[in-house]
Amino acid sequence: MRSLIFAIVVSVLGLPVVSIAAEEIVVYSARKEHLVKPLFDEFEKETGVTIKYITDKAGPLLQRLKAEGKRSPADLLITVDAGNLWHAANEGVLQPVKSELLDQKVPAHLRDPEDRWFGVTIRARTIVYNTDNVADGELTTYEDLASEKWKDRLCLRTSKKVYNQSLVAMMISRHGEEKAAEIVSGWVNNLALPPFSNDTKTIQAVQSGQCDVAIVNTYYFGRLEDKGESRGAALFWPNQETSGVHVNISGIGLTQHAPHKETAVRFIEWMVSDKAQSMLANMNFEYPVVASVETSELVKNWGTFKSDDINLSEAGRLQSQAVRLMDRAGYKYLIIKFGSRIRGPLFYEI
Repeated sequence: MRSLIFAIVVSVLGLPVVSIAAEEIVVYSARKEHLVKPLFDEFEKETGVTIKYITDKAGPLLQRLKAEGKRSPADLLITVDAGNLWHAANEGVLQPVKSELLDQKVPAHLRDPEDRWFGVTIRARTIVYNTDNVADGELTTYEDLASEKWKDRLCLRTSKKVYNQSLVAMMISRHGEEKAAEIVSGWVNNLALPPFSNDTKTIQAVQSGQCDVAIVNTYYFGRLEDKGESRGAALFWPNQETSGVHVNISGIGLTQHAPHKETAVRFIEWMVSDKAQSMLANMNFEYPVVASVETSELVKNWGTFKSDDINLSEAGRLQSQAVRLMDRAGYKYLIIKFGSRIRGPLFYEI
């Protein structure tokens, strides 16, 4: 009724009609709702901009953007792992953003060389170990986990997960395919158990002594520690005298046909503000991309580390090569071992 009265008054007085529609943006997010909605709410509170969003896995969101094409309502894509962001950019669904602020705040190796995506949090994939079974000085590097001393002592997550695909892709970038294949084959030979479906189960296997070491994302350990369930395990920062800890990101990109481009870029820039970075760091035990912003107290207690500084676009560029390498190394089909015996020609597909 108020809008009708307003329209009549405007018409009678001959006033120009001015659009008073509220600003809005649409976000497609592969991150779960509880990890993005607080950010959306805070941005809306600070700016008055309404954020509409949908959440799904990265693959379906990418296919949706491709199918929608120019008709897509999406302004932004949020997802995890640089491999996923690289694929989105390579499929043509993201466009470059030229921003001095983003160039200043996001380290070069954590953003696309062509400015189509930007990291907003850092996710370290490091080594977790059993505190009773691993001696001081025994752990050194990711590469060393392929050595004979770790025979039947290593656990890994499935090779189907993008996190391990990106780790191997970055190893190919640093060492070359032949050396990377040698390392991955060594890991497979040293497995105590078939790979697990997720990092939490992998950590729990280390805690129970089913294996002594594993490679996991740190925030999974943080979630257990926050609930008082990390007993018997600890984190180790490998490769501190060489390449540094493998890191990846959660990130954001501007869609190719963003209907609200300027407002969407404002949101990307807001995501590297101190406020947003602090929220991101505290919600999921990840690391802020902005060096001046502190981590959560729990994460701070893990200590500092040197990280690998190869540009993460390599994780996407070499991902297919990494998957083929892992398959050839037997990381896809593994004979199930029972103690020192092998029970028939059984295979475990992951």
